[in-house]
Amino acid sequence: MIRKTVLLLSLAGLCVALGTVSFAQGKGRYDAQIQQDAEKLLQSKAKFQGIKAETDDAIVTLTGKVKLYFEKLDAEKHVKHIAKVDGVRNHVEVETTVPDAELSEKLADKLRYDRVGYGIMFNSLTLEVKDGVATIGGQVRDYPDRESALAIAETQFGVKDVIDNIEVLPTSIFDDDLRVKIARAIYGYSSLQRYGTDPQKPIRIIVKNGHVTLDGVVDSAADKQIAGVRANEVAGVFSVDNQLMVSRGAPKKRK
Repeated sequence: MIRKTVLLLSLAGLCVALGTVSFAQGKGRYDAQIQQDAEKLLQSKAKFQGIKAETDDAIVTLTGKVKLYFEKLDAEKHVKHIAKVDGVRNHVEVETTVPDAELSEKLADKLRYDRVGYGIMFNSLTLEVKDGVATIGGQVRDYPDRESALAIAETQFGVKDVIDNIEVLPTSIFDDDLRVKIARAIYGYSSLQRYGTDPQKPIRIIVKNGHVTLDGVVDSAADKQIAGVRANEVAGVFSVDNQLMVSRGAPKKRK
């Protein structure tokens, strides 16, 4: 009986061992083909010329350098679509020497004008740049607004990485209706109309489940107070958090 038990255990152990070997062989059996396809892909596009690939157990590791962060993401996306690839380790570096202050200014300028004609007054974004890494936060009305903001950062020369901290506000017909009514109440007031003439300087109207936040910069404490009062007067608004900042100096003219 003891010998029979030992024999059964030995057979079970052998099966497990053979299964492990078979599994390992299964994962790596396509490595040569994956490597060939990855190299062919990278060599076929000029923007990927500085990238190298190594394949192990169906996992492709990308190394090298590119000029734009978007090119790093694009290389990973293309390699992931190669047949039999289980995953991609992206160790590609973005080659850049742009100072953070300069990079921050360029990105901020583009983000302020992004989605003109699509209700940018209903979005409020934040930006921080450190060591070439751009962190974008804030709140936007929908996913196209979020994707557009991220695309700006990903394609900006000098950006090494992008951290997405953007909140997409809940889809709500009620909130959409409030946005329009509040915008009319604020921008329809004579002394506040000028904030709607330059897309770079609107009073931002953020609405989430009936709660309103006003964001941006105004020229005076009076303008801040009036905007808050006008928003509070709109029927259906639950609360108004007036986060408008007052400029210390006269409005700067854009060159």
